[in-house]
Amino acid sequence: MRLDKIHPVISGNKWFKLKHHLLQAQKQNANRLITWGGAYSNHIVALAYASAEMGLPSIGIIRGEEPLHLSKTLEDAKKYGMSLRFVKRTDYKSKSEKENLDKLSKEFPDAYFIPEGGAGEQGVRGAQEILQLVDRNLYHYVICAVGTGTMFHGLSRGLKENQTIIGIPVLKGITDLGTLTAAHHALAQGPDQKLIFDYHFGGYAKRNLDLFRFMNDFYARTGIPLDFVYTAKLMYAVLDLADKGYFKEGASILVIHSGGLQGNLSLRKGILAF
Repeated sequence: MRLDKIHPVISGNKWFKLKHHLLQAQKQNANRLITWGGAYSNHIVALAYASAEMGLPSIGIIRGEEPLHLSKTLEDAKKYGMSLRFVKRTDYKSKSEKENLDKLSKEFPDAYFIPEGGAGEQGVRGAQEILQLVDRNLYHYVICAVGTGTMFHGLSRGLKENQTIIGIPVLKGITDLGTLTAAHHALAQGPDQKLIFDYHFGGYAKRNLDLFRFMNDFYARTGIPLDFVYTAKLMYAVLDLADKGYFKEGASILVIHSGGLQGNLSLRKGILAF
């Protein structure tokens, strides 16, 4: 499923994860949008563009101290009108604590806060709608990359009987479904949900020459571009699992291309063939 084709900026699953947050912000007559993310966050640049389209100012609270040169992601976010606030990584870890949220609420009393990556119940509701784009009866497996886990849980809610969702975590340290559910209000989990932890290539946004070779080869064979943070690791996993006979004979597999191609702009020119 080529969610990367939905929109040139609000790409892939970000369209769905932001949808209900933005509707709720309108309902509350919010006067600005505030969110969190890293220097290469698809979520940050997507929200910056969406907030500009809505005519609302936005603030991005960015993990890490301000660099001498902004990433292409943050340059674009600024271009779309987002104000950037940089916080130390140690302080960023406590971003969701009540004391910090209360302080921001006092500074911006009519703002609407969107969790990192578009997470939370609103993001899960939007991700659940992704499977409405296809005939779900056609597939035995639904497979996606896993970051915050928001899309994974939304897709899980949309499964039909006898379907299995497989998540490929791209972060090092996600070890089980409980790791995700703790961060997502203990959302339901069941035997039709599986995580496979062997394809993170060292951790979030980590990559090596093998991954780049795979991306170039995959593009040469299919014409489909992948990003090194999420979808390259996802497709590498899918093909490797298929080679190892993981899927049952004759199974139909729906692989979710969740967008995020803007992340490739951080790579040195010439590494990728597309």
